[in-house]
Amino acid sequence: MWQRLSFRTQLFLPLGLSFLAALAMGGVLLQTFATGQLADESEPGRRSAQTIAVALNSALGASDNPRKVLDAFVHSLDPSSDIQFRPVEAGSVPSAKDSLQGVHGVPQWFVGLIAIPDMNAASPVMIDSRHVGDILFMPDLSADLFEKWIGFLALMGLIAVLMVLTGTTAYVFAGSALRSLQDLGAGLTRIRRGDYATPIPVAGSPEIRQSCAEANALAATLAQLSQDNRDLLHRLVSLQDNERRDLARELHDELGPLLFSIRAGTIALSDASPRTGHLGNSVQEVMRSVEALQQTNRRILDRLRPLYIEELGLEASVQTLLRNFRRQAPHIGLSATIDPDLNGVDGPLAQTVYRVIQEALTNVLRHAGARNAHVEAAIAGDALAVEVSDDGGGFPADNVFGRGLTGMHERVRALSGSLSLLRANERTYVRCRLPVGIVRDGTAL
Repeated sequence: MWQRLSFRTQLFLPLGLSFLAALAMGGVLLQTFATGQLADESEPGRRSAQTIAVALNSALGASDNPRKVLDAFVHSLDPSSDIQFRPVEAGSVPSAKDSLQGVHGVPQWFVGLIAIPDMNAASPVMIDSRHVGDILFMPDLSADLFEKWIGFLALMGLIAVLMVLTGTTAYVFAGSALRSLQDLGAGLTRIRRGDYATPIPVAGSPEIRQSCAEANALAATLAQLSQDNRDLLHRLVSLQDNERRDLARELHDELGPLLFSIRAGTIALSDASPRTGHLGNSVQEVMRSVEALQQTNRRILDRLRPLYIEELGLEASVQTLLRNFRRQAPHIGLSATIDPDLNGVDGPLAQTVYRVIQEALTNVLRHAGARNAHVEAAIAGDALAVEVSDDGGGFPADNVFGRGLTGMHERVRALSGSLSLLRANERTYVRCRLPVGIVRDGTAL
């Protein structure tokens, strides 16, 4: 539970609990020491009341007219004095708490918080062995309670001021620390997403600054590794293209003429021999085999390296690819939006765009079970975007990229681009984005 709380909550919750504990401790100390202090302060008055009662009883016992002496004594008492005479007819002696109801300036809860001791002292006054009244000590504790209330307010005010100062300092410190930690977290998120160029601000405490510096160093290392990996991919793609070109040239220059020669010889043999019998059937079978081999050879050449991209341009080559797909899969409705500006793209970028569309359409034909497909390729600013979508059954959750698209993904990464496969609105999308400016400047490969 504690680990789920935010940093500010973890910081301010103990401070708040400390404030409440200080309030509770103040109440306990007030209740503990105030009672004894009030009793000690009233003790001299209690003794004085007892002494006066003894002296009055002596005077009454020695006087011929004790009632007159008692009346004179009662009239001599100051009404505001803590010592008073209470005749027996007045009833029971009131407690000290009864005189504290409604003390001006002191809330009643505070009065109830203090355990007021029973300080009222009643010393009996006797005339001829008859109890006629009591000498009472009834101290006025209003001033003492008000003094303690002011002290309590001063203590709580001091605690509140200290808490505010401590809380403000902690808030400022927490804001500074959190700001640095948030910058560090955002920077690590950028690093995880592949953005190594934006540095993390080095700020905060020394420990946080060291962590930010280490994260920046890690980003620089990852950027260098990413660049080395991209350069390696560049070289691999170049080698792959060179091997494909050499293999395609050998198939075209070596196998093509041989197949043409076989076909020409077969035609000559067919013209020189009768068209009936087993020989004629064999000749026709050879012709069909030769034609199948020539088509297979052209298809392999097209897969290895579409040589006509350099002659016709990328846009025309893609249109040719789409026409071949329509002939091969007439049951799939194929629509396309191809930017004519693609003819200005050449080299590895043109090869990659062509391969991505080719592999995506191959997957649509072989695996999607789609009824409709759409191809879009366009240049927008410094980026070339390719999207191939279909309304088929989608892709397995555990196998996003097949072998063909995995190879395309490596080619796209080699060109600092991105290739993604997603499912949305019951359609499958293959999306590729390639930077045009980098390749046109000749720095990609």
